[in-house]
Amino acid sequence: MLRKKGSEPLQDREVLLDLDYTGEPRGADCYGSLQNGGFIPPRYVSDYVLVWEVKSHRKRKAHGKEKVHPFVLPDRIAKKTIHYLKLSAPWEVLVFYAEELSLRAPLQAQPHPDFNTSAQILQKFYVPNVLAETVPNRPVDYYTCAFRKSKMEKFLGCGDHENYFTDTQRHRIVYEILARTVYGKRKRAEVGVARLLKEGAFKAAFPLHDGPFELPACEIPPDQLNRRQVLYHYWARWSKWYKYQPLDHIREYFGEKIALYFAWLGFYTAWLLPAAIVGTFVFVSGTLPTAVHTAELVLSHVSFSTFSFGILCTNYTSLSPPLRLQVGYLFDHPGTVFFSVFMSFWAVTFLEYWKRKNATLAHHWDCMDFHEEEEPPRPEFAAMAPAMEENPVTGVKEPYFPEKARLSRMLTGSMVIIVMLSVVIIFLVTVIIYRSIVSAGNIANISSSMVNLALILLMGQVYTALAEQLTKWEMHRTQTQYEDAFTFKVFIFQFVNFYSSPFYVAFFKGRFVGYPGHYGTLFGMRNEDCGPGGCLIELAEQLFIIMMGKQLINNVQEFVIPKVKAWRQKQSLASVKKSQSGQEPQPWEQDYELIECEGLFDEYLEIVLQFGFITIFVAAFPLAPLFALLNNWAEVRLDAHKFVCEYRRPVAERAQNIGVWFIILEALSHVSVIVNAFLIAFTSDFLPRLLYKYKFDNDLNGYVNFTLAYAPPSYNYSSHGVCRYKAFRDENGNYTLVYWELLAVRLGFIIAFEHVVFFVLRAIDWMVPDIPESLEVKIKRERYLAKQALADNQEALLVSGARVR
Repeated sequence: MLRKKGSEPLQDREVLLDLDYTGEPRGADCYGSLQNGGFIPPRYVSDYVLVWEVKSHRKRKAHGKEKVHPFVLPDRIAKKTIHYLKLSAPWEVLVFYAEELSLRAPLQAQPHPDFNTSAQILQKFYVPNVLAETVPNRPVDYYTCAFRKSKMEKFLGCGDHENYFTDTQRHRIVYEILARTVYGKRKRAEVGVARLLKEGAFKAAFPLHDGPFELPACEIPPDQLNRRQVLYHYWARWSKWYKYQPLDHIREYFGEKIALYFAWLGFYTAWLLPAAIVGTFVFVSGTLPTAVHTAELVLSHVSFSTFSFGILCTNYTSLSPPLRLQVGYLFDHPGTVFFSVFMSFWAVTFLEYWKRKNATLAHHWDCMDFHEEEEPPRPEFAAMAPAMEENPVTGVKEPYFPEKARLSRMLTGSMVIIVMLSVVIIFLVTVIIYRSIVSAGNIANISSSMVNLALILLMGQVYTALAEQLTKWEMHRTQTQYEDAFTFKVFIFQFVNFYSSPFYVAFFKGRFVGYPGHYGTLFGMRNEDCGPGGCLIELAEQLFIIMMGKQLINNVQEFVIPKVKAWRQKQSLASVKKSQSGQEPQPWEQDYELIECEGLFDEYLEIVLQFGFITIFVAAFPLAPLFALLNNWAEVRLDAHKFVCEYRRPVAERAQNIGVWFIILEALSHVSVIVNAFLIAFTSDFLPRLLYKYKFDNDLNGYVNFTLAYAPPSYNYSSHGVCRYKAFRDENGNYTLVYWELLAVRLGFIIAFEHVVFFVLRAIDWMVPDIPESLEVKIKRERYLAKQALADNQEALLVSGARVR
């Protein structure tokens, strides 16, 4: 791919760089050069940069009469030289690979679609839209079709060779060439720049940014800003937190994959707004005077002078009911049931409308029909594969790993995952024992939740590193297979890691307590019971600490860690820059000082786990959508600032959708329906109150007395007083008829809740088409234009054109 001196002449499209170019003198830069000042013809721009470092050692000179021990080697000073190779693809190369990669070519300009539903609603009611902002240099929208060199004259702008292909298309083509280039023996799969980076031959490979992101000192018209400055000024700054994201500009600069992430994150954040409003209203409704009066009414008809809650059967001598019981009722009221149903519908409706939005964006960005080509093997797979076999698709011999051996390794990896999940359960039991030892009410609950959060974050870091090594060991052939396997492992672990403690509080705590005189034990200690307010308020405390603590720590990490990495990168280059003091740094030198883009995995994982918190346990924590909304407003700007200001420019990748993450979101939305049904049935007091209203008193007079059982006489005699505890048991500790009636009501409610909600969800899925009707018309129009442009018979074009008129 590089034409060297004395080599056989190659076709123009086969030459990436002409190293014999003599059009201009080749100046020499010490820092950041390989005697390469003029080897790229001036009509070309640098599409890609390869970086490598060379360290040379020289002896340190002795000063004065300093003696050198004969058995001690003299000190050596390491001198680092950094070399940059700037790559550019000529027109013929671009044309050849554009057709091979099926890039899209413009046929006809069309008006920009309006993606923002809120903008359409505000415009309909003539309300000023403060969210909208005019961003300069918006990319033109075209009807497109697959590029064909033979039909070049049919495409708009084909005469402008300098600007016909966008920067992202040029970067993608050069990266594709580098990924396919053989640098050693093909039999050993010594192919591609990715493997050279892994082996350390190159330190970095990246496309260049458009220039600095800082705005110029002198004021210039907005349309003269470079694209990086436009993104910084109109998107990445904190003052733009309430503005629409310039998605077309993001896609033009970073590619479809990154643009789809920000489109999904913005769409999800916008949909959180109604959920946050309803959740806040439900929470506030529990503190209204009517709700407080109801709580006092429930507690005002207790027909005993001493009563207790909890396994210790401790007497309360005060006539006023415990404050925690009142607070528990304020968390656990009929509004939370409504909110659970609302959030189940919200989650599925959100996903349905995201599919529509995704389809619209995919068509608008020309990736609706995109299918990844036959992927080459991963560099690690190619280096470690034990055999070579012919690929049935390409017919080329490639590294091969036996499928049986891979399945065996995956099974072994599954055992390791189970062991790690068991470690999570062990830590959970440790926290439970800690609470039993401390047993100081709120202090124990809050401190144990914080200890649990610390263990969750620690285990998350350990397991992510372990999952990466396991996935590499499993020898997945392609990068897509590797990423899917890694995503599945990490998500399964993080799901158990983050949600095991809330699941324990919601469904297991207080279920195996026993009764006075016959308490259940774990390792010789009594099993935990819920407090006077019930388990729902404790679940709310846990969710608040875990969710908010995770969000706060993640945001601090996202703000601090990139700056620390950038500082370390600059420190490592400080000695080289010192030798070049007084010289203006080149753009590729400035970009090398930035940190490597780390991809979108951590960003998606963080938001998907948040989605689980606001849907699965929403019955216990109606304020979760509000806190998620506030976090996401900050998350968008933090991520935008990282990509624009702190990361090297990543290679633009094409994508149709958000990939496997959408499947995970759908699974979470269905799990949330089941979990919330069980939460309302078994953890909330909603159904016991409903049963009491139906059978005894519609005003709940004496309800608390109804939920309390008398301890066995033998226990009362030993404790010198009558003791009561929360259960539906008789004096001998056996379950009463009310318990079995209530169990039947609970199971019936779960079945009815799930069937009704899932039926409505299927109805929503059926009523909301995945592709909007207006988009279907655009797709047909584009196909019609493509058929005309690619028609081989010119007369057929004329006839079809006459019919259209």
